[in-house]
Amino acid sequence: MPSTSKTLYFMSSALATAIGIGILGYAMSQQWSYTTMKCARSESDLYNGSATIDLGLFKGLLKRESCPGFGSTDTFEVVPTLAEGEEVASLILHGLVVCLLVLCMVFSACSILISLYNSVSNPYETYMGPVGIYTCSSISACVSVVVLIIFVLNLNVTKMAEDLVTGFIPGISVVLLKESSEMKLGYYLVIPYTALSLLAIGLIYIYDHAAYTRRREQERPTEDAPKDIIMY
Repeated sequence: MPSTSKTLYFMSSALATAIGIGILGYAMSQQWSYTTMKCARSESDLYNGSATIDLGLFKGLLKRESCPGFGSTDTFEVVPTLAEGEEVASLILHGLVVCLLVLCMVFSACSILISLYNSVSNPYETYMGPVGIYTCSSISACVSVVVLIIFVLNLNVTKMAEDLVTGFIPGISVVLLKESSEMKLGYYLVIPYTALSLLAIGLIYIYDHAAYTRRREQERPTEDAPKDIIMY
């Protein structure tokens, strides 16, 4: 049976990771960005309309004011709407974001299982020990950072927002000028998930380092007792 300290450390690591999964799951259900744009019928016209997009990973909300015609409010499925547009890169990057987030949750779940296994047993130093937790939690943390970068790039470099707006006004040519984009709750909740994944690694490292130091002290040879020197 593992020691009490080992059980506490590994259970704490599992708890931190579980909280991280809960936060990430909630983040995926929230809105990730808010974009405002100006709208005109052609490049020579003045921008006399506007559109805003409240974007989540799966659903979004579009509000138009004279862009063109009368204003309207529409909800939409993000992936199908992007698939109907001309910007393939934005669809690929958005799909990649969703897939990477699912991958984060899978590796976090593996980290929890390994932590729970170590809290009730003493496995060898293999992938079922601290090495497994280091690997799974590190991948989760790194991939979540990649997600933050890709989402911002997709929002600001590609024409994802413009494609989503023009998808609701087929057959009408409009010119859109993006004014600003701001990140919302869903995006920022990925940050505490990353921090909790790193905390899970830190807890196991503290225990592993202390256990290694203790083993080294136990393996240190004891000093020989002084012997009498007999001179002939």
